[in-house]
Amino acid sequence: MHQEKKKKVPSMSVPLAEARGPFVLGLDVGSTASRGGLYDATGRPVKGSKERIAHEFTTAPDGTSIIDADQVAEECREVVEGIVAFARKKGLEVSGVALDSFASSLVAVDAAGQALTPAITYADSRCAPFVAQARELVDERSYHQRTGVRLHTSYFPARLLWLRETQPEVWEKLAHVMSIGEYVYHRLAGITGMATSLAAWSGIIEFATGELDRTTLDALGVPAELFAEIFDPDEPAYPTASPWEELNGIAWFYPISDGWPSNVGPGATDEHTVAVAAATSGAMRVIVDTCPEHVDPGLWCYRLSSSRWIVGGALNDVGRAVSWMERVLAEVDAGELARALGERPRQHVPDVLPFFSGERATGWAADAKAALWNVTDDTTVLDIWRGVFEAIAHSYRRVWQAMAAAPQRVVVSGRVATDHPTWLAILADTLATPVVPLEMKRATLRGTALIALGVLDPAGRRATPPFGAEFAPRLDDDTQGYYQGLAERFDRGYAALVG
Repeated sequence: MHQEKKKKVPSMSVPLAEARGPFVLGLDVGSTASRGGLYDATGRPVKGSKERIAHEFTTAPDGTSIIDADQVAEECREVVEGIVAFARKKGLEVSGVALDSFASSLVAVDAAGQALTPAITYADSRCAPFVAQARELVDERSYHQRTGVRLHTSYFPARLLWLRETQPEVWEKLAHVMSIGEYVYHRLAGITGMATSLAAWSGIIEFATGELDRTTLDALGVPAELFAEIFDPDEPAYPTASPWEELNGIAWFYPISDGWPSNVGPGATDEHTVAVAAATSGAMRVIVDTCPEHVDPGLWCYRLSSSRWIVGGALNDVGRAVSWMERVLAEVDAGELARALGERPRQHVPDVLPFFSGERATGWAADAKAALWNVTDDTTVLDIWRGVFEAIAHSYRRVWQAMAAAPQRVVVSGRVATDHPTWLAILADTLATPVVPLEMKRATLRGTALIALGVLDPAGRRATPPFGAEFAPRLDDDTQGYYQGLAERFDRGYAALVG
């Protein structure tokens, strides 16, 4: 694609002279990099403390999506080393360490603490045949109402059945099941333990109680001893065996999945604000203070702590769909693309099912495939771009409708919104609700630091993140009629191709 000069996106960084403690060393293991930085009491990154090491998932046509667990641990070690060196040089005292990672990862670990497998990511669908097997052993409706999640390739039940059946030599040596965040903490500081929210994102705890879902584990024949003790966010570890003297004896907050801080970073921390994440994958979420009595079949509900829950749905393919278009389609001018995404609905736009790596919300069809139809001789590359973005927006709309949301605002963050901001006009039209973009980098990492600061400095005042101009929905009959027609065609295509 021809590139035009991109708008500079702020990171909220604070000059060292203006920064004030307590300071949190924040780490983020994402789909594209391991990164980190030092955050002050206002939740702003200290200028000059940022560290980043790029990486990629290894993927294959059979559904493989993995990354070497020891590679990630070493990346995080290097990131921490750089941040600690910065703090030493500047005379800053670190009060806590916090880490988030991409959700729903699994690393098999032996009794000696060594990884037996790579980190299996949320997008790995090799266990798809074992979802059906899990449904024969577990009543899915009851499981969903206990744990808040469905039986799906992203969660532990099907993955553990798959691992036991296809890699018996690994299962024979298996002593611990960890997320990538747990494994990083184990390798860096000898810490073992699982955050409540991380256990929830793995599909193994009851969202009402925070206890392991032993009903499911027993039905699957999976020993509960494979999983570490579960801790709430105000129960950090205090290690003494990390390689950094400055980080021993201080609070290391147990690793969390990135979905929660993706809400906290942009300020979507109550039931009045819905957060839309639009990165490699996507999600729509709202945080609530009351435990839901019922979870819609198309959504998930994750327990965050003893008093907070998060409800919503995830999309496997947002940035991944954009990357597909960049790889496969002919180049387009960036300015023309921006105009095509921001204008009113146009003719010749094809219909799309944007399931490039399977579906999560709302149908949970792990083996769903992407599809493109209603293509004519008049269809252009720009039309295909628009069609994919309209389909992504409609996928968010399906989550929105299942949530029955009535928020005061919708906040959007993530690189897809940053790289293609005019797409938010499509999202606002599709939701028939105003959409506000967050205009800052590393919102998730900031959210992770804010969660830790809520324990270290509960009365502290936090900085307000920068927001862009609101995208107001076009509510005229023609625009809304177009998106209603798109929804009907999407549903027909889904019924015919996915089921």
